[in-house]
This record gives sequence, structure tokens and C-alpha cells, in this order.
Amino acid sequence: MPEKRLFNWYFGWNIVAAATLVTLLTVGMRMGIGPFFLPMVQDLGFSRSLLSSMVAVGMFCYGLGMPLAGYLVGKYGTRFVLLLGTAIVVGASVWTVHARDAWSFFIAFGVLLSFGLAFTSPVALTPVLSLWFTRQRGMALFFLSTGSMAGIAVLTPLLTYTIAAAGWQAALLGFAAVFAVLTVAAAVLVIRDNPPAHTDLLAGQITALQAGTTRAPDTLSLRAAMRTGPFWKVSLGLFACGYSMNLLGTHGVPMLMDHGFDATTSSLGIGLIGLVAIVGTLVLGRVSDVLPRKKILATIYFIRGLGFVALMLVGTHWELYGAAAIGGLVWAGSIALSSAILADVYGVRLVGVLYGFAYLGHQIGATLSSWLGGWGYETFGTHWLAFGSAAALLLVAAAISLGLPAKGQTLMRPQVAAG
Repeated sequence: MPEKRLFNWYFGWNIVAAATLVTLLTVGMRMGIGPFFLPMVQDLGFSRSLLSSMVAVGMFCYGLGMPLAGYLVGKYGTRFVLLLGTAIVVGASVWTVHARDAWSFFIAFGVLLSFGLAFTSPVALTPVLSLWFTRQRGMALFFLSTGSMAGIAVLTPLLTYTIAAAGWQAALLGFAAVFAVLTVAAAVLVIRDNPPAHTDLLAGQITALQAGTTRAPDTLSLRAAMRTGPFWKVSLGLFACGYSMNLLGTHGVPMLMDHGFDATTSSLGIGLIGLVAIVGTLVLGRVSDVLPRKKILATIYFIRGLGFVALMLVGTHWELYGAAAIGGLVWAGSIALSSAILADVYGVRLVGVLYGFAYLGHQIGATLSSWLGGWGYETFGTHWLAFGSAAALLLVAAAISLGLPAKGQTLMRPQVAAG
């Protein structure tokens, strides 16, 4: 197949732009439930604990849907999964605004909406980007992380304003309508699972690749891949990632307020992490295609681990903002690097479903830290149990990541005849 270029523009970057936009909407909605929380409680008459439980189960369902999304992408293609996910999101949104009892609301908002968003999540989009990019795979996948951060930064205030002006029902239906139009357009007009033969490689790199190390065989099964060390090392790292990210998102502001900062300063400190992360992903994306990815991943986890300790120790505004800015530089890089490493080691055929299973560990960590952050403080009167354990897990993840294969090295050596 001839390489799809027009005036030296590689068509794969159009797919990156479309995937980033879909990610912005998906993650922005999945992580932007906060503005809906109190209006839903007041309108539906649910207790905070009941709705919190529904949201927690929804986060877990979001993780459960990701391996399924990766499997369906491999079997039916990216376009089919995006369109299926869009249909589920729209149907679940309509059902949610008409649900009045707890069970109906839970099934619609907690379960179905979560599965629909999982089908349009970065897990569903990672395989197509891995197919289209080899030389700049790290940069392409990092744009998905940029979309995630931008989604939280853009949709949270936008949904807050819309809910205040028109109510949570109108805000949810409006989101579903915009989501459907943009995601369907991206799936139908831009997303393609048939990249050029040599993707974005330059002529000299194609020759070097053909003479290079043998890739993982196409006959490698999913079960065999999940029994290998690199998969579990990536999964354990993502568990630490989800544990730490959701802990900070859920309990970061209360922790800082308990340490003497006012609500505005605490919110600005946590918000600064997300803002700096947008810039950080672009920088990390560039260097991830040049430097060893496993070393960058280890550095990210290491700095994050130190950052959690620093947030527990800061005492002044400038110390808080300084720790937040440094932490933000590496806040969103682990997910993109993990998916890129899985594609490097196992090939693009299995990357979707492997990434989905690995990301399930991310969501399990997120669920656990949400519970531990509240229980630990209520039981022991300190945030050190939750935040200290997050720092320890991240430092362990940094050490484990150093044992991952180097770029270009696969999980299996080619077999040779005996004798």
C-alpha cells in the first residue's frame, strides 16, 4: 500500500487528532462526575453514600470494559467499537435522565455509561495509533494523555456552568449529543485500521528494521503473553499509577486542607498538577521516541513517589506550588509509555487487549485508594497511611520498570534447531 502522504503530511496525525478529541470527551466525562454529584443527590433524593457507591462501581465497570474493548477492536476494528460505544453512551444518557429509582439509575449511569465510555477510551484507540506509528509511536500515544488532561481541564468547568444554567439532565443530554456527533464523525471520516506498509518510518529506518532483531511471533497467544514478565511489570506499574492518581484526585484537597491550607489554595495546588501535565506530556512524548522508554517510565514513577511525600510535608504556598509543578511534569506520562512498551514488546496485534487488562489493574488501584484514603484518615487520624503507601508503591513501580525489555527487544527469542 502506498504511504498516505499529502504535501509531506502523514495521515496518521489526522488519526491522532481525532483520537485525542474523542479522548478529551471520554475522559473528561468519566473523570468529570463531580459537577453532577450534588445536583443528582438533591434531585433524586439519594444519599451521598449511595451515589458515591454507584460512582465507585462505575469506575470499576469502566476498567472492566477496557479488556473487552481491546478484544473487540482486534476482532471487529476500531470504527465498530467506537460506534458501539457511542450508541451505548447515548442510550445510557437518555435512560439516566428518565430514571427515578436507584436500581434503574445505577444500571444506566453506573454500569452502561461506564461501559460505553470504556469502548471510546484510550484503550480502544491505542491499537490504531500503534498500527500507524513506529518511529514516533511514543509521541502519538502521548497525545492521548494530553487529551485526557485537557478533558478534565475543559469539561469540568463547562459541565459546571451548564448544570448551573440548565440542570444536570440537560447537561448530560447535551454532552451525549455533542459526543455522538464528534465521535461518529471521527470514526467514519478519519479512523482507519489500514496503515501504510512501513508506517511512519523513514527509508533508512525501514532497511534497519528489516535487518534487526526478530519480532514476537504472530502466533503468540493472549494467554501466553499474559504469562510473561513484561506484562505483569507494566500491570503492576499501572496499579500504582491508578492508586496514586485517584487518591490525589479524591483526597488531595481534603488532605491539604487538613494540613492548614485553605480550600482555594488547596484546589489551585492540585489543579496546577493537571495544568503542568499538559505541557509535560508533550515533552515526554518527544523524548520517549529517543531515550529508552523503560528508563523514562521508571523516572516518572520515582519522581511521582517523591512528590507524594513532598505534598505531605509542604508548609507554605510556594512549597505547595513548587511540588505541584514538578509533579505535574510527570503526572500523565506513565499510561502512554506503558501502552507504547506493550506495543514494542508484544506487537500491535495484541496491544489493545493486553493494554485493556493492564488498565484494569489501574482501575482496581483507583478503587482501593478511594476507600483507603477515607478509611485511613477516619481510623488513624492521618493521611500518611494512604499517601505514604502511594509513595511506596510508586517507588516499587520505578524499580520494577527498570527490568522491562529495552526498545526493540522482544519477550521471546527466536527458536533455533538443537545441535
